Amino acid sequence: MKNSTAHTARWISLAASGAALVALSVGALPAGAAERPSAGAVAGTVTAGTVTGSGTIDRGALRQALAGVPDEVIAGAMARVGGRDGRWRGTAGGLSTDPQASLRIGSITKLFTSTVVLQLVGEGRLRLDTPVQEVLPGTFPAHWAPITIEELLSHTSGLPAPRCLERDRPYTPAELVANVAGCGIDPTPKGQITQVYSGVNYFVLGLAVEKVTGRPFAQEVQRRIARPLGLRHTYVPAAGDTAIPSPSLAAPTPVDPWPWAEGGMISSAPDLERFLTQLLRGRLLPPAQQKVLFEMPAHAERGFSRAGMQYYRLPDGTEVWGKTGSYGAYVSGVFATRSQSRVLVYSLIPTGFRPEPKEGEPRPRFPEEPYINRIAQAAFGGAVGR
Repeated sequence: MKNSTAHTARWISLAASGAALVALSVGALPAGAAERPSAGAVAGTVTAGTVTGSGTIDRGALRQALAGVPDEVIAGAMARVGGRDGRWRGTAGGLSTDPQASLRIGSITKLFTSTVVLQLVGEGRLRLDTPVQEVLPGTFPAHWAPITIEELLSHTSGLPAPRCLERDRPYTPAELVANVAGCGIDPTPKGQITQVYSGVNYFVLGLAVEKVTGRPFAQEVQRRIARPLGLRHTYVPAAGDTAIPSPSLAAPTPVDPWPWAEGGMISSAPDLERFLTQLLRGRLLPPAQQKVLFEMPAHAERGFSRAGMQYYRLPDGTEVWGKTGSYGAYVSGVFATRSQSRVLVYSLIPTGFRPEPKEGEPRPRFPEEPYINRIAQAAFGGAVGR
C-alpha cells in the first residue's frame, strides 16, 4: 500500500473543488459524471456473492438492481452489502471481482477529514466554535466575519466558490484557499447563509489539521483512522501520485487534479464498510463529538449534519447515514442504518452519456440517479434494527 507522509506540493484545480448531487426518490444520494471507461463485459451479467447471517438481505433484488449493466449510461457497477443482517457483493460490467479492489472515493474523503477534526475537538486542540481565522491567521481578509470550524464541517460557512482560478494552472490547497479569499467576492452574509455544499470548506479544514498537529494531513489519517482500524487499502496519495493500486475496481483512468482532504483518497469497499461501521459505533470519537455526527445544523437544506455526514430517509422510512463521492471515473457512496444492521458500499462507472427521458418521465438530475435508486432500495429493503 502506498502512503503519503511527506510534505510534498499539493496540487488542485477548479474541477475538484466541489461535487454534484443526484436525487434518490425521497432524499438524495449525490453523484457526478466521470470519464468514459472501457466496459468489457456482456450486458446483464452479474457476478454475485452469497448471503450469510440472518438471510434478510434480498439477493434477488440486489441482482436485479445490477442487471442490465453495462449499458449506454453505466459501464460498470459494484454493490457490497454488509452489517448484522448478512453480507452480499455483486459486480457487473467487467469490474474486478476481487473484494479488496481499490477505488478512488472522491468526497467520501470528507468524512475522514471530519473525523480527524472532531478527534482534535475531543482532545481540546480545537473547538467547534473556534474561528478558523484564529487557527490560520491571515488566510482570510480582515473584514470577513469569523468562520467557525463547525460552519466549515457542516457546509454553512458561506465561503464563496473559487471563481478566479487560472485554467490548467496547478494550485496547492493553501494557494487555492488564498485565491478564493483574494478573488474580491465576500462570503454570504451571516443572516443569509444556507447549507451550500463546497469542497473549499474541507481544503480549509485540511490546512487547519496540519497547523494544529504539525504533521501532514495524510499522516494524521493513517495515524488516527486507517492504522487503528486496520484499513490496509485506505490512504491519501501523495501529490503527483496518479497511480491506483492493483487490482483496481475499474481500469485505471487519468486523474487530474489532486483533491487532497476534500476528495483525494483511495480505499476499498471492505475498508469503507469498516470505517463507517466503526464511526457509527462510536469507536473513533468521544461521546460528545459522536453526538455531533447526527445533529443537524440550523440550516440543513442539503441534508448534512453538523459534522458533514449525509442523512437520508428512504421511501420505506429507513434512515441512512454516510457520504458520497465522485472522482477519477468512480461515482460511489457508503451508507448505513444507525444501528449498523445494514451497510451499503456502491460504486458506478458512468460512460458520460446523458439519455433523453422517456415521454412523461421527469429528467433525472444526473444519469446515475435511477441506478443509485435501485441499488439503495434493494440494499436497504427490509433492513431491521433501523
